[in-house]
Amino acid sequence: MKGSNKLVLPQNTIGILGGGQLGQMMALSAKSMGYKVGILDPTPHSSASQVADFQIIAEYNDQKALNNLANKSNLITYEFENVDQNSIKKIKDKVLVPQKLNELSITSHRKREKDFLFNNNLPVVNYQYVNSESDLENAISKIGFPSILKTCEGGYDGHDQIDINDEKDMNNALTKLNNREWILEEKVKFNKEVSIMVARNNQNQIETFPLSENIHKNHILHTSIVPARVNDLVHEKAKNIAVKIAQKLDLTGVLGIEFFLLPNNELIVNEMAPRPHNSGHYTIEACNISQFEAHIRCICGLSIPKIKMDHKAVMVNLLESNIAVARKNLNNHPDWHLHDYGKADIRNGRKMGHITVIGDSIDDLLNKVEQFK
Repeated sequence: MKGSNKLVLPQNTIGILGGGQLGQMMALSAKSMGYKVGILDPTPHSSASQVADFQIIAEYNDQKALNNLANKSNLITYEFENVDQNSIKKIKDKVLVPQKLNELSITSHRKREKDFLFNNNLPVVNYQYVNSESDLENAISKIGFPSILKTCEGGYDGHDQIDINDEKDMNNALTKLNNREWILEEKVKFNKEVSIMVARNNQNQIETFPLSENIHKNHILHTSIVPARVNDLVHEKAKNIAVKIAQKLDLTGVLGIEFFLLPNNELIVNEMAPRPHNSGHYTIEACNISQFEAHIRCICGLSIPKIKMDHKAVMVNLLESNIAVARKNLNNHPDWHLHDYGKADIRNGRKMGHITVIGDSIDDLLNKVEQFK
């Protein structure tokens, strides 16, 4: 009904599937530009709905609710890749959906994602598809130990991942397959984990953000350091890979790409996310345009400026009760940029907010968030 080159100007309504913190920060950017925002999420008073014009409380595959959001919106986007693709297909004749469904199809399924990378001569770890006990035994015989078994769909922040370091681990993994789709990946030795955000609009204008160095704890991102402490060649390699992926995906919007940096300074693509990414939060304070504004501009058909980094930055995720520590100490730290997501329930490993500090010295910035170490 509406062409992909449609220009959606402020005062129109953007519908967002998902009400978490990414949706919240998308909504804040969109509202600051003059757009109206609606949220579809099953959680009442979700993070995103607290800053939006309205929320439809429903599951993501509730077709009636999706139709309602489509009827109230001029454009639909999403804040995470595990939304129901079949439901989205059914509203494409009612409302503009700028992001291609192949973005979701590829990035929401680890085998399709790895196949996409491999088939486009992009650096990817050795992997094998697993759907049965015999598949796993065959995959282990090809990849060996150590390796890691991951579900093809649904897993994040370390969920649904099984380390396989020996025969005992393999026998344990055999009992947990449960007729699900998995991939077995070679566990590579790497020096750092880094990531980059790339933005592309429907005029094929592509911009990349600075490379972030990421430190994880228990498979959850803890700290991002920007720019990443790597040599210039690594920064350039990451940028070139990101541009190629954006072109091959026919990307519209922002895409996050996570890499392993090997000891020889080569990069391997680990995962992709077709939306703003946790490791790109620093862009709100440190760049001339945030990843969230870039996403809104791209999906609305607007041009995007050349990305510039105005300050070095360190971002720390606030998990669980760390949000209470941050609130209590905020008055003593005017240099903290606190983002409180407004979530009601504190759960194990849940991201409740983040703090960004900006300046000229990475060491000084790390000291400013030392208490969350």
